[in-house]
Amino acid sequence: MAFYAHSTGNRDRRDWQSLANHLAAVAGGAEAFGEPIGIGKAAQLAGFLHDLGKYTPAFQARLAGSRDRVDHSTAGAALVRGLAGRGDDAVIAELIAYAIAGHHAGLPDMANAEYACLAERLKAFDEAVLDASWRAEITPNAQALMPTFDFGDKASVPFRLALLGRMIFSCLVDADFKDTEAFYCSVEGRTVDREWPSLRSLLADLLPAFDRHMASFGKPRGQVGRLRGEILAHVRDRATEPPGLFTLTVPTGGGKTLASLGFALDHAKVHGLRRIIYAIPFTAIIDQTAVIFRQVLGEDVVLEHHSAIEDDRRQGRNAGEADSTRSDKNKLKLAMEDWAAPVVVTTNVQLFESLFAARPSRCRKLHNIANSVIVLDEAQTLPRHLLVPTVKAIDELARNYGCSIVLCTATQPAFDERSLPEGHPLGLKLEGRELAPDPPRLARDLKRVTLRHAGAMSDEALIEELSREPQALMIVNSRGHALALYRAAKAAGLDGLVHLTTRQYAAHRRVILEEVRSRLKPKKEGGGRPCRLIATSLVEAGIDLDFPKVWRAEAGLDQIAQAAGRCNREGKRPVEDSLVTIFAAPDNPPPSEIKGLTGDMGRMADGFDDLLAPAALEAYFGEVYWRVGDRLDRERILDDFNFYPRSGTDFAYRTVAEKYRMIESGMVPVIVEGDETAQKAVRDLKYENIPSGALARRLQTYTVQVPPKARALLLDNQHVAFIEPEKRGDQFAVLQTPSLYQEDVGLLWENADYLKLETNII
Repeated sequence: MAFYAHSTGNRDRRDWQSLANHLAAVAGGAEAFGEPIGIGKAAQLAGFLHDLGKYTPAFQARLAGSRDRVDHSTAGAALVRGLAGRGDDAVIAELIAYAIAGHHAGLPDMANAEYACLAERLKAFDEAVLDASWRAEITPNAQALMPTFDFGDKASVPFRLALLGRMIFSCLVDADFKDTEAFYCSVEGRTVDREWPSLRSLLADLLPAFDRHMASFGKPRGQVGRLRGEILAHVRDRATEPPGLFTLTVPTGGGKTLASLGFALDHAKVHGLRRIIYAIPFTAIIDQTAVIFRQVLGEDVVLEHHSAIEDDRRQGRNAGEADSTRSDKNKLKLAMEDWAAPVVVTTNVQLFESLFAARPSRCRKLHNIANSVIVLDEAQTLPRHLLVPTVKAIDELARNYGCSIVLCTATQPAFDERSLPEGHPLGLKLEGRELAPDPPRLARDLKRVTLRHAGAMSDEALIEELSREPQALMIVNSRGHALALYRAAKAAGLDGLVHLTTRQYAAHRRVILEEVRSRLKPKKEGGGRPCRLIATSLVEAGIDLDFPKVWRAEAGLDQIAQAAGRCNREGKRPVEDSLVTIFAAPDNPPPSEIKGLTGDMGRMADGFDDLLAPAALEAYFGEVYWRVGDRLDRERILDDFNFYPRSGTDFAYRTVAEKYRMIESGMVPVIVEGDETAQKAVRDLKYENIPSGALARRLQTYTVQVPPKARALLLDNQHVAFIEPEKRGDQFAVLQTPSLYQEDVGLLWENADYLKLETNII
């Protein structure tokens, strides 16, 4: 009997893909992906065995049209441990078992109350269902599987093994996807989504392009310009340092974005690293950073990857359900990125949730993270309730996956083990790894604002303050408060009003910010016009704006410092006139997390004359970490990875993926057809030969994230619809009622229950 992996519409099977060929191709692809990490043999074995369950008459009948459910993902998982023998190989074989079992439905838990847990599936498997011919058609090698990793102390082993398992999984699912895609593209006569050049092949052109861009600014003028030049030169001189963990502590306005890019390019050249990944907390900064990088490096080098559009539906917990309801061909419709681009600009959410994910679509990219320069811009924004597992993942990428990671911020979080109690879970070895020249001196030399504490202020008082300043920025803690303030200011007749919120899609925010910058320019350059911007915190971390005065609702010291970075950014105004006013909003109290941070700031503030100095910020973060304590791993994620040398692993991959959520509200996207680019991309959804990943890439800056219940209400009332669901599934939810999107305030939904839900969302 002939065995096939994939079928076509031809009943004579002349163009079907043989199972042996598919397994060999996936094994080779997975090995190639794993080799740079040192896991080539393990990934190859996973590739050979992943579709072993297709060696059954039942699955071959399914390819011929049968609708009976067939679980083809358990067979290889059940047999791999027997092939590997004992010792270290047995440990890696168990990781491979998770990967094979999850290559359709997602990585399973070893044990839970569901049938889909790995232990139950392995127990229920009967090898007799397999045709014995598989042993003649493939030759899997299950020896010498353990990579030469540094697993550290005994307590670190489970977490390190768990990430190793995800990396094997990544190599497998990416190789499986690519071979399946290549097969169907060949049959249907179409090309794949895109191929990216390697960073190494481009560096000879990218480095001169970077130098030309920096030279275009001319000779540095003024103190700020000279300091930016000093910082850039010093950072680039450090590029020869061995790969690993770095900090880059530069005050806002010191040019850290371009300095970190210069370091990344030089460092990648010196050490042969494969790509540059720039991770950013907010989509607003992604737009800005991606534009800068494209200007410097070129349009075809940079992948801008938001988290906006993905098939985020929870997979069924029944192992057979995933195999029977989603064919290999159907999964090609998913909007997935593999991060093969030389430069990736993405969100913290996309990077870190992928490192703790279980779904193939999220994990596919992980092996491409290895051997990269990763710049964590605004590192202080990493969610505190997930800090322990997040910091451990950062450390592991540097320790065993060849990554250089730059913690880049004006307000450096206290991760240096020297500033924390011995054995603290956030402690990283950062001694001697600061890239900037003398951060305390830079903070003094780049001091540009004066903090003013105003106490409680009503919205009426805030609007009165705004009315006296033709150019001012006001930042509050929620979308609801920002909208209310904007409407009240508009009713009061203030001119030059601008509202910036995540209710607006990213491409629209980009236009708004360009208009704001135009108004803030000097009069001789066409600016000097009224500009009163009311926004949430999305405006403060990394957005390039320069206001004469700023008001900031009470928050943590790190947020205050970031807000201060939008005031007198270029240092052209007197420090004493550049006021950052901190106020309490009793009618709009901050969320409990921010309220706790204001208390932390209050407890340490008396000991420092300058609250924006590095020493004050270090003391503040120490206060925060002391107060939060074990809530730095609030979800107890580390407890979900256990390893027992005698009995093996007990990893809860699926449970962890559900618990590790950087954005706890679980927002979902609505696409707004704001211009011809978006309209054409939506029209192109009907063409099945255009991959969903390519269309998602075009539409990601036209999405607004809304609460799931709100989108469900919009769908029920036909204000939003899934476009081409037969071809694309529930990925592309498009606004059908244009009047719900208003130019000044963005997307509104008029149900009070869901508006109330917004008040705690930044």
